[in-house]
Order: sequence, then C-alpha cells, then structure tokens
Amino acid sequence: MIYKTSDLSRKAGDIIAEAMRRPVTLTRHNKPRLVLMNIEDYRRLRSDHDARNAYSVDAAPADMLDELERGLSEYLANSERE
Repeated sequence: MIYKTSDLSRKAGDIIAEAMRRPVTLTRHNKPRLVLMNIEDYRRLRSDHDARNAYSVDAAPADMLDELERGLSEYLANSERE
C-alpha cells in the first residue's frame, strides 16, 4: 500500500494498521521515501542470515550449472578475440 507522507497526520491509524499486515510505502512528491513495517519483518530483514548457497558440481541444480556453462563459454569466446 502507498500513502503520501502528508497522510500521516490524518490517517495514522489506518497506515499503522496496514503496516502491521504488510510494508507500507510513504511517498513525498510522488517519490518513495520511507517504508513502514512491523517489527518482525524488520528483524527478519536485519538478521545476519545469508541466503547464498554453495554447491559442489555434483550437487548443483541443473539451471545453475547451465548458467555457469554459458558464462564460461562467453568468457572463453571473449578471451579468444583478444
């Protein structure tokens, strides 16, 4: 949901209630300026959890291996041109 920062004084209760359910964007001059969210979502975002994964070649998902192969092929093709 998106509100203007000027809405805060008139619709504070509605904005807070909405932010408890999902993040709310506050805009100023039609540009996003702030996000208001519940504390659980904020803490989850701020946690040190690293979502990156490491795989051995044998255990990597097929789409990841395909992407790696394409990248290596492109790199080799570019290095041969130099």
